[in-house]
Amino acid sequence: MSNWEREHLPLPDDHHWKVRDGYKLFIADRGALRFAIPGDWIVTPGSDSIRFTDREPPDDDCLLQASIIHLPPGIDWTGLPLMKLLDDMIATDSRKLTPRRQMVFEHRRDVELAWIESSFIDPIGKREARDRACFARGYDLQAFITMDYWPEHRQRFIPVWDEVLRSLRLGEYVEDISGRPAQRPR
Repeated sequence: MSNWEREHLPLPDDHHWKVRDGYKLFIADRGALRFAIPGDWIVTPGSDSIRFTDREPPDDDCLLQASIIHLPPGIDWTGLPLMKLLDDMIATDSRKLTPRRQMVFEHRRDVELAWIESSFIDPIGKREARDRACFARGYDLQAFITMDYWPEHRQRFIPVWDEVLRSLRLGEYVEDISGRPAQRPR
């Protein structure tokens, strides 16, 4: 995701996307990945993800990150369960994650997702922090979304996580509304 371009484009009057009050849509790769984030959150590129924070770092209390992988088409990915990917992520994460709850799995009409909450000791703050991690897959796309926050801010940020997952869409591409000729998605 290091090659990215930020654009704020007005939506046509006849669009059908809805977001809850106080939220805005984040759309990556013309609709390959879409979800709602709080309207005042800051969006910046990371080395391998897009980063969303509640305030400018280092004063932020929450970091949400998202990345998307275009999977090779025509492969049945059910042999690689998302829960297995989460297990592997927990086992190899350098922060030594400790699961705090059981994994949650959801199968929607066109997307499957699995997520878990873990704790870890923040290396800078030297105190407990929480991590939520989600793998979502559909339409030859796989998204990885994480959220790190301090436990005492749980009441502020769990509703954000819930809304990200509720609004999560994969592979719902849109026409180019910028006036440029439309290009076929990768």
